[in-house]
Amino acid sequence: MRIAGPCVLVVSALLIGTGRPVRTDPFTGMPFARIDAGSLLMGTPPSEPQREAQEVQHRVTIARPFYLGIHEVTQGEWTKVMGSNPSHFQTCGAACPVENVSYLDVLAFIRALDARTSWKGFRLPTEAEWEYACRAGGTKAFGASDALTTADANFDGDYPYAGAPKGLNPALPLPVGSFRPNAWGLFDMSGNVWEWTSDDYAPYPGATAPDSPAFISGRKIIRGGSWLFGADSARCGLKAWTRFLPE
Repeated sequence: MRIAGPCVLVVSALLIGTGRPVRTDPFTGMPFARIDAGSLLMGTPPSEPQREAQEVQHRVTIARPFYLGIHEVTQGEWTKVMGSNPSHFQTCGAACPVENVSYLDVLAFIRALDARTSWKGFRLPTEAEWEYACRAGGTKAFGASDALTTADANFDGDYPYAGAPKGLNPALPLPVGSFRPNAWGLFDMSGNVWEWTSDDYAPYPGATAPDSPAFISGRKIIRGGSWLFGADSARCGLKAWTRFLPE
């Protein structure tokens, strides 16, 4: 899970090393990088290996700048806000990403965070904002590169991408920031744990829905892949979804 902070243009704190203005939430200390407005070609080109038919390319404009957490919400940050830790991998430690949280759990976390800090207006990023941040100005499968190794991200190295050699398989989440950030100073946009977005599932313009409207209802877009999946899951343009409402 990664959350967006209030869309405030004034930078109150600057962290050295990311190359971008970073604001820190006064209650949790969570760092948020400013993401400037711009546009992207969302989706993937037909030539991208393991591309799905639903990943139809289309131009999207991000009209306003926003702040995005530079890493996934950690177990320590979640516990500070909620008073408990729902994670399955608690022995991983406070610096590991919180997991085992539903979409509704995340909404409860955001409400609690808004109530506890002087900042207001936290939310999940939209699907377009997430992909824009993952690509960080790049157009390749993983933003700046068409290759991904287990030295770059936490995924199941038994399932590499596009003919790459096999790599490591840690078989669990790793502490946030264990790998190099992307060009915009954001960590773990590829791999580690899946990340919720705010969007309901909907097909892109020109794409066919994979099922009936009953399938689409109650499903939220998730992005970024995870330690449990292969490198393909970590492509910036991969569109995945899961239920958030009871069956």
